[in-house]
Amino acid sequence: MTAPSITLTRLDVQRLERLIDSLDDTLPGVIALQTELDRADAVVGHEEVPADVVTMNSRVHCREEGSGKDYHLTLVYPKDANADEGKISILAPVGSALLGLKVGQHIDWPAPGGKTLKLTLLEVESQPANGGAFPE
Repeated sequence: MTAPSITLTRLDVQRLERLIDSLDDTLPGVIALQTELDRADAVVGHEEVPADVVTMNSRVHCREEGSGKDYHLTLVYPKDANADEGKISILAPVGSALLGLKVGQHIDWPAPGGKTLKLTLLEVESQPANGGAFPE
């Protein structure tokens, strides 16, 4: 499957490149994140990012197509990750895959046991980049 086109904010790219520089670049999550940053179709100012695009610290509503299960996830930096609260690290496979997605697009989510789940982005419930809050 071809990965969907993505839009990123300059601020997210700068912060995420700093994060990558601070980590061991052989870690699988770091490699996946760098791949996502490299394939961005557009990098825009935070004031220009559409409200239906996933940025860092966005809260999203998505559905796993196979089971119909809904997820409410917040995309966060590794230090803020907490699976019990639905806070998914940008270094997790689903985290880096969600970054830059637009409502209606879907991703393949590598699940435990070698399965691949199809996740569709239904809504960006909140997006700090659009709301003026820029937590790091």
